[in-house]
Amino acid sequence: MEESDLQSLVETLAERLAATATRPVEEDASRWLGEAEAVASDLTSGPLPPDGVVRTRLGHVEHLLEHVDGTEDADADAHVEAARAALDDALTVLDARD
Repeated sequence: MEESDLQSLVETLAERLAATATRPVEEDASRWLGEAEAVASDLTSGPLPPDGVVRTRLGHVEHLLEHVDGTEDADADAHVEAARAALDDALTVLDARD
């Protein structure tokens, strides 16, 4: 995959996490999602950094999302699942580059 594909996946991840902020999400999940959104959004603030940095930050997002079992809001849950899918795809792109 090309760099633009990875960039697109990271942007999708950040957008889906940001979308949970507008939903009535359970308080504990909200904290984890907010931190994950901040890390993912930081990656979208300019050109992607080197793959190692992207992998580290995505690993942090993955760790944060492991603490989110549910949000008590169906729309937010759908955004979280879409974010997880984009995250998995982005990590797969990075793995293919190794």
